Amino acid sequence: MGMNREILRIALPAIVANITIPLLGLLDTAIAGHLGNATMIGAIAVGSMLFNFVYWNFGFLRMGTSGMTAQTYGRSDLAGSARLLQQSSALALAIALAIVMLQWPLQWLGFTVMGPSDEVLRLAHTYFYIVVWGAPPTLMMMSIKGWLLGMQDSKGAMCISIWVNVANIVASLLAVYVFALGFVGIAVGTLLAQWLGLAYSLWLVRRKFGQVVALIDWGKTWHFQGSGRFFKVNADIFLRSTLLMLANLFLVSVGARSGDLILAVNALIQQLNSLFAYFMDGIAFAGEALVGKYYGARNEVRLRQCVRRLFVWAAVLTLLFTMLYAYPQHLFSLLTDDQPVRLAAMDYRWWCALLPVCGAAAFVWDGVFIGLTYSRGMLWAVAIADVFFFALYFILPATMGNHRLWLAFVIYLAMRGVVQTVLYMEQRSRFD
Repeated sequence: MGMNREILRIALPAIVANITIPLLGLLDTAIAGHLGNATMIGAIAVGSMLFNFVYWNFGFLRMGTSGMTAQTYGRSDLAGSARLLQQSSALALAIALAIVMLQWPLQWLGFTVMGPSDEVLRLAHTYFYIVVWGAPPTLMMMSIKGWLLGMQDSKGAMCISIWVNVANIVASLLAVYVFALGFVGIAVGTLLAQWLGLAYSLWLVRRKFGQVVALIDWGKTWHFQGSGRFFKVNADIFLRSTLLMLANLFLVSVGARSGDLILAVNALIQQLNSLFAYFMDGIAFAGEALVGKYYGARNEVRLRQCVRRLFVWAAVLTLLFTMLYAYPQHLFSLLTDDQPVRLAAMDYRWWCALLPVCGAAAFVWDGVFIGLTYSRGMLWAVAIADVFFFALYFILPATMGNHRLWLAFVIYLAMRGVVQTVLYMEQRSRFD
């Protein structure tokens, strides 16, 4: 199969799956809005944000699993693939049970930091205490999707995402309008969709990879002997996620302290950055699966060819999004009806256009590094980029206003790509 076809076979389903990610929170918000209570909308927003914050830190369950699984796939090590599915799922379940047991301090800390009103807080508590029981299926699905990607089956991961969203639509509408559960029905529908998603995921894995599943020794589910590399890779990715979160939280907090107008403008720009990320993650996912496969198979020629083609596809997407973001007035109109916000956001159009240019390389290298299980390089890249981000922000003159923040941020994005390029060139002999 041609390299371009291989990349697109994995990237396109991954992009479709990524685009469905915001739909869960969007549907809950839409139902709350139609119940006619702004407080309910706020409670959904606050509750969803807290879960996103918690689950973000455990993204290593997907990323750490995909790269190592792709390597076992490349060397036709079915027993190794089975062991990784078992280890990753067991770790996901253990973390999820810890979240359930620690639900009170987690909600207290999260809601204290966000500081919602008493009315919103009351409903947010209701939402949280129901949906938190969805932690086991949510985290286990992260592991399963990472494993499927490593097994070169991004279509399976896409089907899981679509299934969860369809289940959420049906379950939430039934709970709210048929069984008349009101606001509680939103949370119940979301929880039910998560468990139905896990059931579908397990069925899908058994149907597609029954030969591999049959190799799992269930008696050793909680035995992690010989798993040092598995935990090392995941620890690096966990720390990297924490550093990424620090930079993004700082971006939000600076905007919040700059007034409602700037906060709204920054939110629009972040939405554009997220849209670009949904597409670029498809290229990164292809890198995880294919680079891991060729590295596992010790196929140096195909590995190098894959890296080159990944950057070609990234360049195509970057060009398209840069042209789109250079004239973002129509996008801003889709995102908000507030004329002052749209006009203020246009002052930042060139920062919008620079987001794809400066951020593209980091996405590609992330996928390549995960495929190579070079997680320490990913950690170093974000750590160095964080230093540049915070240092630049505080060194640049305050008279630049909000432009100071976005200059520091685009350089932060670029530094991630630069550092990873240097690290890859230094370590290439090890990877070939």
